[in-house]
This record gives sequence, C-alpha cells and structure tokens, in this order.
Amino acid sequence: MIKFENVSKKYPNGVTALKDVNLTIEQGEFVAIIGLSGAGKSTLIRCINRMHSISDGTLTVDNEDVTALGSKELRRFRRKIGMIFQSFNLVTRISVLNNVLVSSVPELSFWRKLTGSFTKEDKIRGLEALDKVGILDKAYTRVDQLSGGQQQRVALARTLAQNPSIILADEPVASLDPVTAKVVMDDFKRINKEMDISVLINIHHVDLALEYADRIIGIAKGEIVYDGPSSDVDQEVLNKIYQNQPIEVVESSVSPV
Repeated sequence: MIKFENVSKKYPNGVTALKDVNLTIEQGEFVAIIGLSGAGKSTLIRCINRMHSISDGTLTVDNEDVTALGSKELRRFRRKIGMIFQSFNLVTRISVLNNVLVSSVPELSFWRKLTGSFTKEDKIRGLEALDKVGILDKAYTRVDQLSGGQQQRVALARTLAQNPSIILADEPVASLDPVTAKVVMDDFKRINKEMDISVLINIHHVDLALEYADRIIGIAKGEIVYDGPSSDVDQEVLNKIYQNQPIEVVESSVSPV
C-alpha cells in the first residue's frame, strides 16, 4: 500500500509541485494520473521511490517511511519498485537480454553487465521476463535494431525481472504511435491483473487512461482535484482537471496487433 499524508513538494527554485496531497493506493490497483503539463504528475510518481524527496508530510510504502530510509535501505527499497520512462533508458549497443539483466543483478560491476557475465539462473529469469511481454524472440538482438514500441517492452521486461510489487511509469507511451501505444498498455494491464502488481501511470493520453485504468487521479496546480473510478470521469470532471482548457477525449478505433 502507498500512502500520502499531507504531502507537499517545493523545489529549490520556489515552485510548489505538490500541495497537501492525501492518497491511499492499495496493492494491485491500476491508476492513471492525468493533468496539464506542469501540474505535478511526474513529481507525484517520483516521490514514491524518492527520486524526488518530499518537503512536508508523510509518505509510506508498505508501512515503510520513505523519507527515513538511509542510502543502503533506499537501494533495497527501490528493488521492489520498477520505474518505466518515456525515453526507455536502455543501453542501445548491447543485447535485449543484457539490458533486462542490467538492473536485475545489481551486485555485478558495470563492465561485467556490459559483457554479459550473468549466471544461467539470471538468464533464465531474464528470458522469462521477455516472454511475459511477448518479445522473447528478440533476446539476442541489439536494442538499437528495435522499434520504439519494442524498446519500451524491453524496459518493461527489465522491470519485471526485478520481481517488483509496484511499477511506476512516467509517460511510457508518449513517443509511440497509437497502435503501438495500445500494445504496450495491454502489457501493463495484463501484468497488473495476472501478477497483482500495482501500476501507476502518468499519462497525457486521456482516452488511454480512461480505457485501461481502474482509477483516475486528476491533478491541477499540484492539488488532487479528482480521485475516483475511470467510469465516473465526465466532461465536468475533465474541465476541473484541465482548468477548462480544450481536451479531446475519443475512443480509439485502432485495434492492437
């Protein structure tokens, strides 16, 4: 369980990104976070694994106070939280499998990771993760030979190899075409349901948020202005989240491949 209690975040430049946020996210939920650019979506997600430290309040994950963790404890804590970025964050000159194993075997040196010095058990775990996202056949392909959608699925497999209980995704489909975006979102949804992994996605595509997430959190100027089922989101709610700026919400007519 993730719990924000009166959490605020103020950056050194004076910008307040989060204001008195109170949220409880139960294990196994699929949550989409929506709002205008600069509303605080990325900050909210990145506070959970302490990529950003909160300024005030209390933030706990599975009853563990995130702000109280020392450096060694923080590394251990982050092992159970997967992080997916828009830019994939892969090493493009090495194989897909080695990329999956880079994060899942943290005790190896950087150079041993680059040269593929992994155990048989490590490799089996990595191959199983690739199989879960449907790209096992690309295991020994260099990452720079893959499409954007395939690279994002490698990033997801890398996270799965950590055996996380939570996956945080910061605009994971922003750079993908509509068809590929739905394929990746299908992977997130299936993993959420089959593996009971909590998934929190910061996403600009409102139509995808409403289609895939069970729960929507809407942020405006650092404050939570909506928190509820995706089925209850209507134009009035969207106007509140997006400050009455035009926002087109459409059902995608493209079927995933």
